[in-house]
Amino acid sequence: MSVAYPQVVMIHGAFCGGWAFENWRARFEAHGYRVHTPTLRHHEGDAYPPRALGTTSVRDYADDLEALLTGIDAPPVLVGHSMGGLLAQMLAARRPAKALVLLAPSAPWGVLPSTPFELASASALFLAGEFWRKRLRPTGWIAAANALDRMPGHEKIFSRFVPESGQATFEIMHWALDFSRATQVDARRVTCPILCFSGGRDRVNPPATVRRVAHRYDGRVVHEELGEHSHWLIGEPGWEKIADRALQWLDEVLAETDAVPAAKAR
Repeated sequence: MSVAYPQVVMIHGAFCGGWAFENWRARFEAHGYRVHTPTLRHHEGDAYPPRALGTTSVRDYADDLEALLTGIDAPPVLVGHSMGGLLAQMLAARRPAKALVLLAPSAPWGVLPSTPFELASASALFLAGEFWRKRLRPTGWIAAANALDRMPGHEKIFSRFVPESGQATFEIMHWALDFSRATQVDARRVTCPILCFSGGRDRVNPPATVRRVAHRYDGRVVHEELGEHSHWLIGEPGWEKIADRALQWLDEVLAETDAVPAAKAR
């Protein structure tokens, strides 16, 4: 039975741009998908983006992405890394999606951190004062947290990183203080199949926290922990196997969902 491939939207994480999914895009397109890799608002690569970036909300990112999805006829597959994984969850709660592939996703509102590193990282942000109003510059700490410093050619990758919104960072890392609940996701409204990956050595969104995220979608999620991987699942050595596993899983899911109408018709 032939599988009709939906369109795919790949959503990058904090401090990045659509370029972060270049390799994944090529691999998915070679498999037969039409792929979109949007760049989030104010992430176009400027070393000095507008001040408005500092007070840009996660909701603003989600609104922009939802506008993109309105131009896609059928429910798409959403692939999200880190903050992009959170945005994928937010979008899937707003409108139908064919499937989600979450790569070391950031947690929605209400999911507790599981490690001292997560707590320490969140606390350290206050050293910058009212960071939620500022443009946060990418630093060597960001590279180390993503384990980029252990990758060949990491300097070239990190040179493409851009400033991130302090407001969005606050909403994700300090959700308990965010009374607007910007990152809240009604898990009941996310009804599509989900494949969720976590890196066994990830300190940014560690496996225990990602398991808590996956548990919210119990019954429609497959969570796979990749023991030797860290946070940069989209580009660290071995990313090809992760992308291929996602493609395999999608083929299985699409074959099952596309077969349901035919079975009912018989």
